[in-house]
Amino acid sequence: MNFIDDIFPILFSIFVGGIVGIEREYQLKSAGLRTMILVTLGSCIFTMLSLSIGGEGSPDRIAANIITGIGFVGAGVIFKEESRVSGLTTAVTIWICAALGMTIGAGYYKEAVVGSIAVFLLLILFNNIQSIIDKISIRYMYQITLPYGSNVIDEYESLIKEYHLKPCRWKEMRSGERYTIIWSVQGAAKNHKKCMKALFNDKVIEEFKY
Repeated sequence: MNFIDDIFPILFSIFVGGIVGIEREYQLKSAGLRTMILVTLGSCIFTMLSLSIGGEGSPDRIAANIITGIGFVGAGVIFKEESRVSGLTTAVTIWICAALGMTIGAGYYKEAVVGSIAVFLLLILFNNIQSIIDKISIRYMYQITLPYGSNVIDEYESLIKEYHLKPCRWKEMRSGERYTIIWSVQGAAKNHKKCMKALFNDKVIEEFKY
């Protein structure tokens, strides 16, 4: 391979990683522009080395381990908080960037162009669709702490239901006369806003988190 054939896939992988990384950076995700560029570039270089070093005998001996390595990187951006898992989309984006880098490194430029456009459009379009879905139905964890009473759970579940929300009891804790209840509540964003306002203004509640 000549110099141009070696340099072009490297520059192309930087461009592709940058396009995807800009979207992730704009969304303020944990893995942004630099991460996506480096993942795409690294996958591209490893694939080129694999094809060059492996030759006709085993051209995939290095490239085959890229997916395993990327799996560890992707796992590092996934977080679990209460019942919510975040970072899955970013982890999958890292994975697809590695795939695009391997595609470029193997010389399948047309496929890489189509794949890059598809990934970029999916991230943008589905983000807008997700925003629309969240307005219709979104889930929050409601946590209230108040003086213990025998009927407080039923009373506040009824209050939540008055705002056309669906509460699912998650956890109950009692410490002396203090009682903490956690619900997983699902419903429209505007109904959550109204219900949260009512709970914030409730003088019986000592502490409210969502």
